Parts: sequence; C-alpha cells; structure tokens
Amino acid sequence: MVVMATIALFSGQGSQYEKMGLDLVQQDAALEEIFEVASEVLGFDLYAVIADSDAQTLAHTIYAQPAIMATSLICLEAAKKHGFTYDAVAGHSLGEYAAMVASGMLSLEDGFRVIKARSEAMDAAAKAADGAMCAILKLAPAEVERICQETEGYVIPANYNSSVQTVIAGDRDAVEKAAAACAALKARAVPLAVASAFHTKLMQPAADTFYKAIQNVKFSAPTVPFYSNVLGAVRTNFSDMPKALAEHIVSPVRFTDELAAMQAAGIDTFVEFGPKSVLTGLVKKTLKGVTAKNVENVDTLEGALA
Repeated sequence: MVVMATIALFSGQGSQYEKMGLDLVQQDAALEEIFEVASEVLGFDLYAVIADSDAQTLAHTIYAQPAIMATSLICLEAAKKHGFTYDAVAGHSLGEYAAMVASGMLSLEDGFRVIKARSEAMDAAAKAADGAMCAILKLAPAEVERICQETEGYVIPANYNSSVQTVIAGDRDAVEKAAAACAALKARAVPLAVASAFHTKLMQPAADTFYKAIQNVKFSAPTVPFYSNVLGAVRTNFSDMPKALAEHIVSPVRFTDELAAMQAAGIDTFVEFGPKSVLTGLVKKTLKGVTAKNVENVDTLEGALA
C-alpha cells in the first residue's frame, strides 16, 4: 500500500512583490518575530523593505532573497497554526533555504545568517559579470540543451522546470543568441528580471565566497525528507553542507526530476509557501492526479486549508 503524503514547497527568487505576506502578520502579530530575527541578523528592517520598497528596490538580490525567505516562513507558520502538517520539504533555488529552516536543518537565526552571506556573495558576483537568464517555453529540454551546445559562447540550461519550460543562463550575448534560435523553432523566450546568470559558472566567485562565510554555521540532519535541486532527488548526505550549498549556486536546478521523485515516493499533496504560485503551476503542469495549492496571504491560507 502506498502511503500518500504532503510536501511543503518554497518559492524562488523573482517571485517577490511589494507588501507580500504582510496581511498575515497584520492578522497575527506573533508572526512578526520572523521579521525581528531577520532584521537583527541582516542589519536592516526587513519588514520596512517589504512594506515600503518599490518593485525595483525589492528585486535587488540582497533584499529579495531574505524577503522571500521570511515571507515563505511566515506563510508556513500561519498554516501550522491552523493545523497544517507536512511529511517532506523542497524549494526552488533560493526556496531550499526556507526548506532547510522548515525541516530543522537550520535554526531561524542561522537561516537568515546563511541567506545574508549568500545574497551578498551573489550580488557581488552579479555586478562583476554580464550574465542573463531567459525562460524557454514550449520546447523540449533536450532541444534546448542541443541549442545551447550549438550556440557560440557560454550558455547552459540552468533550471529544468517542466517538460515545456527550461531556463537558460550564461553570458548575455550567448543567452540572446540561444533564445533567438529557440524562438525560431516556435518556442516562446521570456527574459528574466534577474541580476545575472544564477546556477552557472559565472557565479563561481559567489560560491567560493559563500563557502568560506558559512563554515561555522551549525547544520542538523532534517526531521523530514529534504529534496535537493542539484540531485533531483532526496538528499541523504549532510556531512558537508557548506560545500553542497556552494555547489548549488553554480549547478542546474533539476526541479522536474525532483517532482517525479516526490510522486514516486507517494507524495500527492503539494503546498507552496511564499509569494505568487510559480511552483504550484509547475506541479500542475508536470504531475497528474495530485493536489497543488499555494499560501501567500490570508485568502490563499483559508483556501489551502479548506
């Protein structure tokens, strides 16, 4: 007999928006503790950044990463107060850090300590390289891989999001050439509003800096299965998490493989915590016979738990 299970999913960078998740905090002041812990670690008022910043400011990596993580964890805590339980965790790119806190791998304080180091390292590397990312829709991943290999310059598939959505990344010129080649095959190419080519070798300086910065952080084994972007499966080796997280910055996100592994393990309910519902959409497009919901505010919280 297959035991059906629920997984908590956590949103990635690019999903941020002004005032995200704040209605949950206004409804339950106890949730403000997450912002208080974050602000103490970060050295700036994270609540104010989300409440008062425009979209352009909030999109800066040093703000977007902690803001999305805090919002995701606030959404999860609100759901837990309403009786939500989960049997596994996963995140997309940045979302893996909220998943680490949710699974007990990191304390809340250490979670923000790690994300501060990550966002600062990635921001510095992004400014030093002219990288870009572009989502390719309605083209098979194998075809996208072929086009990247045939394109002059450095461009690779960086996010395998679904059978019809692959994000390519690399040097800006090469990304633009590969995107044009994909568009010539009737694919849709959507440039992403990100600072650089995340999950590629252009982020190696960030990975090196980040690795050194988190050497003294305490990582514990997770209390529930933790699905890894890099592996496309459950992570079982937690012996050197600084190394694994540094590799994550320069490695492709194998989200499609993760979803297949989750379903094979008996997971049939997927609840995404954090801004927008990107992962919920990917689950619905990729897997049949499952339930996918998202929690990002008071309305979706009530809908997801109904």
